[in-house]
Amino acid sequence: MMDAVNEVGVREVVFMTSAQIGKTEILNNILGYFVHQDPAPILFIQPTLDMAEAWSKDRLAPMIRDTDALTGLFRDAKTRNSDNTLLHKKFTGGHLTMAGANSPSSLASRPIRIVLLDEEDRYPVSAGSEGDPGSLAQKRTTTFWNRLLVSASTPTVEDESKIEARYQQSDQRKYYVPCPACDATQVLSWQQIKFEKGKPETTCYECENCKERLTDAQKPWMLTHGEWVAEAAFNGSIGFHISELYSPWVRWAEMVENFLKAKRLPETLKVWVNTSLGETWKEATEGIDPSGLLKRKENWGRIAPEEVVVITAGVDVQDDRLEAEVIGWGIGQESWSLQYHVLHGDPAQAKLWEDLDNVLGQTIKTVDGRTLSVGAACVDTGGHFTQKVYEYCKAREYRRIYAIKGASQIGKPLVSKFSKANKLRVKLFSIGTDTAKQMIYSRLKIHQPGPGYCHFPSDYPEEYFKQLTAERIQTKFINGHPTRIWVLAKGRRNEALDCRVYGLTALHILNPNLDALAQDQEREKLKQKEDQPAEPKANEWMGYEDWNFS
Repeated sequence: MMDAVNEVGVREVVFMTSAQIGKTEILNNILGYFVHQDPAPILFIQPTLDMAEAWSKDRLAPMIRDTDALTGLFRDAKTRNSDNTLLHKKFTGGHLTMAGANSPSSLASRPIRIVLLDEEDRYPVSAGSEGDPGSLAQKRTTTFWNRLLVSASTPTVEDESKIEARYQQSDQRKYYVPCPACDATQVLSWQQIKFEKGKPETTCYECENCKERLTDAQKPWMLTHGEWVAEAAFNGSIGFHISELYSPWVRWAEMVENFLKAKRLPETLKVWVNTSLGETWKEATEGIDPSGLLKRKENWGRIAPEEVVVITAGVDVQDDRLEAEVIGWGIGQESWSLQYHVLHGDPAQAKLWEDLDNVLGQTIKTVDGRTLSVGAACVDTGGHFTQKVYEYCKAREYRRIYAIKGASQIGKPLVSKFSKANKLRVKLFSIGTDTAKQMIYSRLKIHQPGPGYCHFPSDYPEEYFKQLTAERIQTKFINGHPTRIWVLAKGRRNEALDCRVYGLTALHILNPNLDALAQDQEREKLKQKEDQPAEPKANEWMGYEDWNFS
């Protein structure tokens, strides 16, 4: 894979791989080769400026220090001048600049011959307002006849993935390995992994040709005798695709164990497909018909089902009301919408926030007699009453009532580390609303109760389901790349969806071990051996007479 940079006529090398393959180390070695053997202006780009600084300190500095061939080529690390900074270093015959794809200034114009892109699929759609970071970097190489761009990344979403697009334009090489039994060559594929149901320890690999069951002990021989085979014509771009199935550091049984854990929820299975198989994930959440959810309504009474072990809430702030959803969670993040409140009033007045306190401060009985309270809640700060939300949350952070601010950006983590950069020093969590909506829509498409399934009570009106499904994904070209964005359907409102996003965020901030809590609950029931208590009286906040969508 590393030798490809010296093949005749090559202008671009692409590594679309899983994790645990060593792609970042491959980039490091390519960098070291050019510094030592073919010095030139080099640009190394990480997804963010912070990651570029971390790579410089944690990976580059030790490589220079511990590699005799490189140590003498760079200026003394103790020297602090423009030739040797954290993000720019001169070496004999060239220089190295490290940049973050999210920082337009770090991608400022400078002729570059060698461009190295690490985890390109994690780059933002645009570096500020300048455009696609990878394309910007590539343009800086145009004055060099012997220019080279190297990109390495695990892929993300089908038809959106930048590394997938680069790989499809390359000669598409795959690694063929021989079977120790019949010598037939093949690309290792997940379909050939076989194991007994629920028993990862029985995992083996079945040869496509002779059906021989192969073990991890035979993998080293297979890897040693394999070879790369191009499946498309060479046009100046060399591409490599390889999965974790080939990794000498990961047993096939480990992959099965991880798969069995990941397949419980769509979002964890997506990560597994990207990082273990090195393949793109095909999204199936263009939109949802609310009528299908209406047919799924259930009648569990006015108390929480016994499967509920944790309760969270999400609060949306409008100019004339607050809307709040109270959600119960069970094993595998199976959810029950317990209550939905529309609290009318002026958010500038204390009375409305007192009404919200009654919602978030209530206790809820379960069918089996337990009493639960709201474990965490998130309140949106994105409207016209940001200061009021800050004041409300600041006084209640000890109750895990948090201020949040949504950020619409594909691939952004659901929850980022909180900031206190505001006058009241309130904990403000930044949330990836696109990520949350993707998770919610994927779960709404689950049709059988179990991990991720969403339950709704019988007395929820049709308007709730229309709001919950009011957005859909559309693909638009931004900076020349297809980008999926969430669009609100004309004439629809989405407060119910926003509340669900915030309630899901609260769960992830709280980060409870739902499976362990459910097991504790079951053990407690067995220990007490008591009869199930009678259904309690309805809580005053359990009614839905406050629904008003006019």
